[in-house]
Amino acid sequence: MSSMLETGKCDVDYPLKQSLTKRAARDLTLEAAHSAGAARSLNTRPSRDLPFAQVKKLLDSRNDREILDGLRRVISMMYRSRECLPYFSSVVKNVASPNIEIKKLVYIFLLHYAESEPDLALLSINTIQKSLTDQNPQVRAMALRVMSGIRVPVISQIVSLAIKRGCGDMSPYVRKAAAFAIPKCYKLDPNTMPQLLEYLTTLLGDKQYYVAGSAVTAFLDICPERVDLIHKHYRSLVRKLLDMDEWSQLATLRLMSIYARRCFPRRTAKLKKAKTKGFYDDEASDEEDTAGEEIQVLDPDLELFLKACRSLLHSRNSAVIVSVARCFLDLGTSEYIDSAIGPLVALLRNSQDIQQVALYNIVDVCLARPERFVRYANHFLVHATDSFDVARLKFEVWTLIYPHSEPHIRDMILCELEHFTRALNPQIVQESVRAIGRCAQCDSNASARCLKLLLEQVSSIDGNLAAESLTVIRHLIQQDPQSHIKTVVRLAKNLDITPNPEARATIIWLVGEFAGTNNENNIAPDVLRILAKGFASESEPAKLQIVLLAAKVYLYHLNRIRGQNSQTLQPPRAHREETFHLDSDGPLNPFATSSPPSTQPPIEPPNLDHPIPKLWTYILLLARYDTSYDLRDRTRTYRALLADPSSTQLASLLLLAPKPVPHAPSPSENRKGLPLGSTSLILGTKVGVGSGMELPEWVKEGEEPDAGLREEAGGAREGLGGERPAGEALDRAVRVEQERVKGKGTAVGKSLEDWLGEGEKEEGGSAEEMETDESSEYEEITESEDDDGEEEEEEEDEEKGLVSR
Repeated sequence: MSSMLETGKCDVDYPLKQSLTKRAARDLTLEAAHSAGAARSLNTRPSRDLPFAQVKKLLDSRNDREILDGLRRVISMMYRSRECLPYFSSVVKNVASPNIEIKKLVYIFLLHYAESEPDLALLSINTIQKSLTDQNPQVRAMALRVMSGIRVPVISQIVSLAIKRGCGDMSPYVRKAAAFAIPKCYKLDPNTMPQLLEYLTTLLGDKQYYVAGSAVTAFLDICPERVDLIHKHYRSLVRKLLDMDEWSQLATLRLMSIYARRCFPRRTAKLKKAKTKGFYDDEASDEEDTAGEEIQVLDPDLELFLKACRSLLHSRNSAVIVSVARCFLDLGTSEYIDSAIGPLVALLRNSQDIQQVALYNIVDVCLARPERFVRYANHFLVHATDSFDVARLKFEVWTLIYPHSEPHIRDMILCELEHFTRALNPQIVQESVRAIGRCAQCDSNASARCLKLLLEQVSSIDGNLAAESLTVIRHLIQQDPQSHIKTVVRLAKNLDITPNPEARATIIWLVGEFAGTNNENNIAPDVLRILAKGFASESEPAKLQIVLLAAKVYLYHLNRIRGQNSQTLQPPRAHREETFHLDSDGPLNPFATSSPPSTQPPIEPPNLDHPIPKLWTYILLLARYDTSYDLRDRTRTYRALLADPSSTQLASLLLLAPKPVPHAPSPSENRKGLPLGSTSLILGTKVGVGSGMELPEWVKEGEEPDAGLREEAGGAREGLGGERPAGEALDRAVRVEQERVKGKGTAVGKSLEDWLGEGEKEEGGSAEEMETDESSEYEEITESEDDDGEEEEEEEDEEKGLVSR
């Protein structure tokens, strides 16, 4: 009967248990779906905004899930620039919630609106202060970050005390937050500077590298000129440099560069050549000591910093590599600069924007050390996907390394530039033409080849390209005028097919420069006659050059007539007899001279029937009635110079003076001296971001601080038991462990044959090992029994007083 009752009871309880299980599973499913929806709402904007009353109801709820939903909606509206101040009181009262997700959202809201509602924000200060003593270090750090971020000057002392507590916290995460809070507290109240400097000094000496890195960032924000605080932490910061994060490394590199300029004088030494001895040792050398090359001598502490920077050249952050290169360029010797060139070139494997910034820095370094980039010439090949700016900078690097390259590399550079003169992008074509011109300036042997390439571009449809090619050709012709007379004739024939005003003006100027060669067989008068027919339809630059050409042709004509007259008359040698005579006042003037009448041949007036004077008169008339003020003024100047045919010296001095050979500098020459890695280097001018990055001048010899100030408290130095970077300590521990394992007999680094050989030996000698094990165990037992017996005898002797301890 009892068994039947138990069976019936089980039959009744089974459906009840099944229904409870289904209800629990349904509740879990609903909760999981709600959580998933809430998680999606973090990454996606809510589909619609709830009414104010409904959102406020969610914020005032006692359920954490509903409060989180309301806070997420408020934060979403806040970042969409919606009005969220009405929710301030409802949001802030949740700051005491134990849920860390709710705390985070409330802190975000507080940081955004604390300045506009300072009174309401002050109500939450007590709760935030309580969070500073929370067991969770993440909550403590978050509370410190929020308290320093509330920009209300009234709480500056409270923030200072919170930073003081954070500096002594056991968690390095909280100390790092305290370091970041120091600049915020200083901006809140600059009067707290003395207290903040004490906290900063403590954090700079922190053993954790990420705390020290954050302290360096804070130091640069509030007092970068107080290098006296860095003396005792200099060596420890240098050792921690390798383990810091990228942002801290950038700040530390900047700080150490300033420190090096203010604390390490620039010392140089001259290498002296040894005296050469005679054949016999006692013979004195005839050669005296001569001063050799002057080299820079580095301070040991500065060299410690530069050696630590070398490891950063393998960083994955391009900004760190550029900063290290700047340190080497500003502080180091040529050896350190050369070691940074390879990592700089490796930055060209990144995206286009990083390539462009890296190339600006590469060009700046290449201006100082161009010969070291020759081995990397292939890395600057222009690809089809490269932008115009990247291609332009690569062309510039080629032109800088061209004079220092070997013949096969020069040939490769010219072939590449020749290829890009036929590119579809006209800007790239122009830059390649300019690069060819700069290469021709450096190598006279390649000027003929470069000139041939440029002459092909003169007849181009693109007028700008033709003008650019003619400008480069003009520079090449001016380097050796006598060997390019035929080139000028060829250019003059292209005037009929050259529509660009600048190109036409360049050709006309070149014809005028060669107007004095071959006398009567010169083409300049004939070119002038052709140009005079279409003078009215020419552009203003071309008209100015036509007037100048007419003045030169007419001046050469006058000088030629004067030379013919002097040869015909052959006047006697002019002489001057110095005589003393009385002035009008009567006293004797020994400095006055009187000369006989001049016997110089008279200059006949130009023959007006000659074509050249007629052309000159015609050009003057055309220019007289032109609409350009500049052209009319220039024409009047030339007419005044050539008005008297008997006096052409001044005109010859102004119009026929030899022109200096032009030299086209590198486009980045104006960027010399700008800080490496700065915005000024990219833009080409000093701007606000780059203007504050200049390093101070080197400290003078004898004014530097004492090196003993950099001694640490324990006197630890590099290699003498000081702190080591985490990576170095880990490698050292691995080596110690390997040595320990080797000492135990474990094979390390054995080949497969050694392992197989050992396996065979183990199988063959297992019986012997068992016997030896048994014998060793028996020996150990007997030894232990003997030891026990000896100890008992000693105790008996002590009792009898025979043995004294």
